[in-house]
Amino acid sequence: QVQLVESGGGLVQPGGSLRLSCAASRSIFGIADVGWYRQAPGKQRELVATFSSGGSTVYADSVKGRFTISRDNAKNTVYLQMNSLKPEDTAVYYCNAKWARLYNSWGQGTQVTVSS
Repeated sequence: QVQLVESGGGLVQPGGSLRLSCAASRSIFGIADVGWYRQAPGKQRELVATFSSGGSTVYADSVKGRFTISRDNAKNTVYLQMNSLKPEDTAVYYCNAKWARLYNSWGQGTQVTVSS
C-alpha cells in the first residue's frame, strides 16, 4: 500500500510558474510508471505528463514545451515544473503511480489556479 501526497499548487498569474511535488510513502518510483493528471471543473480528468520506469516521458500536446516531469527516486518524489502558465491550465492536479501490473495509486490532488 502506497500513499501519494501532492503539494505546490496555488494561485499564479498567467505566464507564471509553479512546481508541483508528489511524495510517496514508500520507495516505489524506481519501479513505477508515474504521471500527472488534471481535472478542471466540468471536465474529465486528463493526462498531463507521464514518466515511465524506463525513463521515457510523454506530454499532452497542450503542455508540450511548457511543462516538465521529473523524478528523484532517492527522495521518493515526482515533480511537475509548470512554466508559462495559462488560464486553461487551471485544474486540480493529481499524481499517479502504477507498478507490478497490479498496483495503481492516486494522490488527493492539489489545486492550481491561473488567473489575473
